[in-house]
Amino acid sequence: PVEYQLEGVNQIHVRPAIGLTFASGLRHMVRQDPDIIMVGEIRDHETAEIAIHAALTGHLVFSTLHTNDAAGAVARLLEMGVEPFLAASSLIGVLAQRLVRVICPQCKTTTTVPAETLATLNVPADEAATATLYRGAGCDNCGGTGYQGRRGIFELLTVTSGVRDLIALRATASQLKQKAMGEGMRTLAVSGRDKALAGLTTVEEVLRVAVADEQLEVRS
Repeated sequence: PVEYQLEGVNQIHVRPAIGLTFASGLRHMVRQDPDIIMVGEIRDHETAEIAIHAALTGHLVFSTLHTNDAAGAVARLLEMGVEPFLAASSLIGVLAQRLVRVICPQCKTTTTVPAETLATLNVPADEAATATLYRGAGCDNCGGTGYQGRRGIFELLTVTSGVRDLIALRATASQLKQKAMGEGMRTLAVSGRDKALAGLTTVEEVLRVAVADEQLEVRS
């Protein structure tokens, strides 16, 4: 549903019961020749195809997909039946995001985390030995949870020429992630790790929320 009226933005409320689906709504939007198109979610092959063709004809298209990480979104499009060469030609970037809970400032206290756990997040041994980590002990302010509020962690996969070539070859999500990391992509786990080392959240929270970069070389 349309939740906010925004000046200069035309919005369509999808109503499948009367035949107004994501796909049909997107067709109507494309006919208006907008500069930018935002599709709430790509749920099926038809919507994906229309969104991609809109991108290929000069429109800047934004949308969302439910996947574990940025590379997984590309793989999801291919699983929907999108031709690899079309995905490679139209995508310019994929941003994955998660929310981690922030340590309560009222009961924040230092804690010790096993070296093996820190190694899971690729914290260098020398940095792990000197890092000061925190947790929330629990208090009335946070309802005994040790957390108050949330903060985003992010992973931006930029579709470079190298990544584009892999997409065209129908590479797996793991292969795409490996390539992007080799080109400097900071993963969700790295983003979360940095927030844990900065004392904003806990290592346990990062491990709960982020996808582990097991057996992948992290370059941060």
